[in-house]
Amino acid sequence: MKGQVVRVSMDAPALRDNPLGDASTRELLIYLPPDYEASETLFPAAYFLHGYAGSALQWLNVSAFCPNVVERVDALMASEQLPGCLCIFIDGWTSLGGSQWLNSAAQGAYSDYVTQDVVAFVEENFRVQREPAKRALFGKSSGGYAAWTMACHCPQIFGHMAAHSADACFEYCYLGDLPKAAAPLRQSGGVLPWFHEFRQRARATKMKSEDFAVVNILAMAASYSPCLGMPLNLELPMDLETGAMRWDVWQRWLERDPTRFVPLQTEALKNLKSLFLDCGTKDEFHLIWGARQLAQVLREKGVPHHFEEFSDGHMGINYRFEHSLRYILPRM
Repeated sequence: MKGQVVRVSMDAPALRDNPLGDASTRELLIYLPPDYEASETLFPAAYFLHGYAGSALQWLNVSAFCPNVVERVDALMASEQLPGCLCIFIDGWTSLGGSQWLNSAAQGAYSDYVTQDVVAFVEENFRVQREPAKRALFGKSSGGYAAWTMACHCPQIFGHMAAHSADACFEYCYLGDLPKAAAPLRQSGGVLPWFHEFRQRARATKMKSEDFAVVNILAMAASYSPCLGMPLNLELPMDLETGAMRWDVWQRWLERDPTRFVPLQTEALKNLKSLFLDCGTKDEFHLIWGARQLAQVLREKGVPHHFEEFSDGHMGINYRFEHSLRYILPRM
């Protein structure tokens, strides 16, 4: 590599005393461009949010024959195809696998962690420019979902955003997993018994094939329908005895759906210097429909953006970050 990656630990006040007992000290991976050490330049900063069940170290995963995201960034900057920029890879792991990067009474204040704690730490410890036009947010899957929420609700922080294969149109991406989660939860006797069994099983051996759908729904419920005092401080949108939808809880989920809240926040999105979204036409979670709906809203509301569809699924698409980086970094 021509640049370098540094691993640093930071204390996150927003995550202290979170309900799941997850660590408030988090590790960041920070990519420094090739000319960082030899100059006194103040660089723009790009913040990266991983998907569900990810962590900061995931960005360094080695895959046979294919470069990871950090290696792709380094190659583009070393060859001067992209301007120099710090890239900050943030750890959003929780005991449920992820928080959608939201502030939740069931998991902790993960939006504040990113927009306040991480940004402040980076700007206090590294040579970066400190205005929204010089900050970009990149996310994939759950991280792409968070790019939408933070761009809409924190326009004073980020001036650019890229949402890759973001969770959106909840009827298509979540409803199919509700019955898959209901059966194991009912068989185990409820949320807490299942969760305790799951953690013991995963630590002792490995997850069952059916486990992912269950823990994913629990994490989404903790993000979209937290409820203090309930098991794991969350409410499920279905009844575990009959499978009937609990429409009042489901409505709380829908209020968090980008296809619902983005149309209400387009004036904030017009403040962005650049907005990139994409999705694969073969996405296994049917996220292409949400992406198309969001692109249509942006067109109708006159929000400048760049939308791409590509012929691939949800997994193994790190190469797509090259497209968003090429679009956004020159605009910073």
